[in-house]
Amino acid sequence: MLVSDDIVYALYGGTVKQSYENAGFAVHSFVFPNGERAKNMDTLAELLEAMAGEGITRADLVVALGGGVTGDLAGFAAAAYLRGVPYVQIPTTFLAAIDSSVGGKTGVNLAAGKNLAGAFHQPIAVFCDPDVFATLPPEVFRDGLCEAVKYGCIADRALFDTLAGDIDQELENIVATCVDIKRVLVEKDEFDKGERQLLNFGHTPGHAIEKQSGYKISHGHAVGMGMVIMGGAFAGQIQALLQSHGIDTRCPYSAKELAEAALSDKKRSGGKISLVRLKTIGEAYLHEINVTELENHFS
Repeated sequence: MLVSDDIVYALYGGTVKQSYENAGFAVHSFVFPNGERAKNMDTLAELLEAMAGEGITRADLVVALGGGVTGDLAGFAAAAYLRGVPYVQIPTTFLAAIDSSVGGKTGVNLAAGKNLAGAFHQPIAVFCDPDVFATLPPEVFRDGLCEAVKYGCIADRALFDTLAGDIDQELENIVATCVDIKRVLVEKDEFDKGERQLLNFGHTPGHAIEKQSGYKISHGHAVGMGMVIMGGAFAGQIQALLQSHGIDTRCPYSAKELAEAALSDKKRSGGKISLVRLKTIGEAYLHEINVTELENHFS
């Protein structure tokens, strides 16, 4: 079952479908409307029904062709259908290649918040081809750039410095570096109980920004704003780097609004929530606080 949104399928669906057919697969396609708003239980149900209708079994394969929304949706369907069928990620955005396609987190959004329904289900392979970034609108490419900056902030000062320069000739190395950083953290903490949470730098306010905007502000840009909010003494450096690539880091919501939206964050544990803070650019740590303190940390 080849899963893709309508924009990506028009660009690459035919090529991928033909490739799998040439390899001996019978290929069925599920195409849904592009955008974060389609990442919901209704689309998931439609995909599961399509898989059942085509007679997908545990010996078959789900292929996620697209960005983070597609990978999260298809991965969750693969995890839930027959209690788990294999799937492959073919990310077509910079953000998906360096982040969401790797690590086995899948899920959809609920009305109450982002990624609140999901499962850990590792893909059997991830194929990253940086050539596909050439078809990305600039704003979508910048979403990935924000996540790349996150990796530099939490684990690799040299990567942070590389991102301050001309990155066009460095894209393949940047993708490889980010994936490797994530690999190390996921191998230590696959189920997100501790060290893997460092990957959430900027994400607690970022998810709140997305939710407050009705997902009109994209994930990457919201994370960019979130990193500046959580950057502490390093916020200026982060902001300058993002702005040098044309990324607007000004958050349109108050600390109070963000704190209220963040109360449904999946990183919350009872009355506590772990925030990611920076010791310096290139090194991060987890800071557990009471949820009642969130507004102060977002100010």
